[in-house]
Amino acid sequence: MLYTLAGGGTLCGVAALVLLIVSTATDFWMQYRYSGASANQGLWRFCINHKCHAHTITVAFWDATRAFMLLSVLSCFAGVLLGLSAFGNGTKSRRVRTGGFALLLSGFLALLALAIYTGVTVNFFGKRFLDWRFSWSYIVAWVAIILSFAADTWLGWICQQQTVQVGSTSVPIRRTLPNRLLPMFKKAKWEVIVYLHTKETATNHSSLLLSLIAM
Repeated sequence: MLYTLAGGGTLCGVAALVLLIVSTATDFWMQYRYSGASANQGLWRFCINHKCHAHTITVAFWDATRAFMLLSVLSCFAGVLLGLSAFGNGTKSRRVRTGGFALLLSGFLALLALAIYTGVTVNFFGKRFLDWRFSWSYIVAWVAIILSFAADTWLGWICQQQTVQVGSTSVPIRRTLPNRLLPMFKKAKWEVIVYLHTKETATNHSSLLLSLIAM
C-alpha cells in the first residue's frame, strides 16, 4: 500500500519537475500579432516570424517570474529526490515529509510566478496588443502546479500511514530484550513458576502461571 502511494507521489513529482523545466525554458508563454506578423514570447526570448531574439530590456516582472520559476524547479527537484527515499528500506517519515514540503513550496513558488506574469500581461500587453493570448508554455506551468500539489498530498498520506502503522505495532518482550539479558529473563521466569507451584495457594495464581509460560 505504501509503495503504491509512494509511486504515485513520486510520479506526480517527476511529471511536475519535467513540466516546470519545459515551461521555464520554452518561448510560448504568450502569442500575439506584431505589425501583422505572428509573434510569441517566453521568459528569456521573443520570436517574430520564427526568428527569436533575447529580451533586450530589463523588466522587473520578467526577472521576478524567472527567479520564482527557477526556485520552483530547484525545490521540485529536491522534493522528488526525498520522495524517492520512500522506496528504500527503513524509510524515515521525516525525509518523506520534507520531500512533500519541498513539492508544496515548489507549487507555491510557481503559482507566485504565474500570478505576477498574469497580472502584468493582462494589464500591460493586453492593452498594447489587441490580438493576443496565453500559449502552451503558460498552460504547462499551471499543470505542473497541480501535479506538485498532488505529489505533496500523496507523500503526506504516506507519512500518515507510517505513523498509524508504527503506533499500532506491538513488539514481543523477547525481541525487545538484548541477547545478554534473555538467558537471565528465562531463568528468573522459571524460578517464579517453581515458587508459585510449591505454594499451597497455587490455584490462585493459575492465570499468572499461564501468562508466564506463554512468554
